[in-house]
Amino acid sequence: MKQHARDDLHKIAKIDENFLAPTMSRRQRLERWIELLEREPRQILCTLRETEFQTSRRRAAMRMDGSPMSVAYADPVLRAAGLEDDSYGAAKRFFELTDHELHGVVCYCHFGETVSAAAVARSVQPLLAEKPRSLLARLRGLLSV
Repeated sequence: MKQHARDDLHKIAKIDENFLAPTMSRRQRLERWIELLEREPRQILCTLRETEFQTSRRRAAMRMDGSPMSVAYADPVLRAAGLEDDSYGAAKRFFELTDHELHGVVCYCHFGETVSAAAVARSVQPLLAEKPRSLLARLRGLLSV
């Protein structure tokens, strides 16, 4: 069997980069995050300070070693599913959360400087509920029938 570097393969074949990337629903991604947090429930994690007072750009870039997002990013399954890094913005996009929702999971004002992984898992749990579809999404659904 002849082996080629990935860059060389692009020259001789069309490669679908997403072929092996697992497709996970929002619910599956959140369930996986909860599962990871619950593996070491007593692990002490760092929170992010004053996320609600940052500009959207600054908030998106916020990160901290040992944060709840770091737990998610350390997981090869979530990285393969598309989690880009352990920043607030990447977690918000990947887990499809609002600023309000993610603020409740990772902000200092809810837990103090540190928080147990178990407490974070409990704060993620309610986010598993299906989000109500927006009015625009419901209208699109009605018009496409």
